[in-house]
Amino acid sequence: MLLASQKANQNPRFQAARVLFAMVMREMNTRYGRTWGGYMWAILDPVGMIALLTLAFSQFIHAPPIGASFELFYATGYIPFYIYSEITNNTSMAVAFNKQLMHFPAITPLDAVIARFILSVLTLLVVSVIVFFAIAFVSEWSGTLDLGAIVLATGLAALLGLGLGTMNCVLFAFFPVWQRVWMVLSRPLFLVSGVFFTYESMPPQIQTILWYNPLVHIVGVMRRGFYASYNADYVSLLYVGGIGVGSLVLGSALLIRHKSYVIES
Repeated sequence: MLLASQKANQNPRFQAARVLFAMVMREMNTRYGRTWGGYMWAILDPVGMIALLTLAFSQFIHAPPIGASFELFYATGYIPFYIYSEITNNTSMAVAFNKQLMHFPAITPLDAVIARFILSVLTLLVVSVIVFFAIAFVSEWSGTLDLGAIVLATGLAALLGLGLGTMNCVLFAFFPVWQRVWMVLSRPLFLVSGVFFTYESMPPQIQTILWYNPLVHIVGVMRRGFYASYNADYVSLLYVGGIGVGSLVLGSALLIRHKSYVIES
């Protein structure tokens, strides 16, 4: 029995799993603390934004572009954007916030990225379920869900966030100014990602530009999951998946190849 335990401890996969678990627990304590306050804020953040959008736009328009619930319409736009944004921000700074741990031979920059990704995904999944259930209860929504589309949109948002976040870990190290440039470029994303409008409602010239924003596609898939009458024919899963997978593969390869430089920069 003891010999089997020792062999398991020497297994590289087992050791990698232990490292990831330990880093996830460390991230959990660091980010949310040991009280419920940190977790409550993770829920109140999207709830507050959805409430603000509902309050603001319901004063000027009589009905949302799709359906009858302002809260649900803005939630189906903001939640996928929120998932992408949180994962991108958290994974982009994974190495910077864990540099002291990078000097341990068993820990790599990619471990830090994966640990932050795992914690973010688990937290955001719980938050999303709570928010959507609360909105459905308050608005007495009784539509039919397409769980496949909802899961797909969530997965695409997470994949895009992980891919761009991994790339940013490398770019922040090689080009420190890129961190400020990225912040500037990210600010208007909320306004052009279809959170409070539909792609079809925009003029053709604007649609041509918006199509290249992968978040517009992700929001379209999410709304397809909640509104049976919404087709979102403009969506290209290949386009969004290609950006997510491509940036993840390239970013991971660069993190592994330039491990020492990324840690020391």
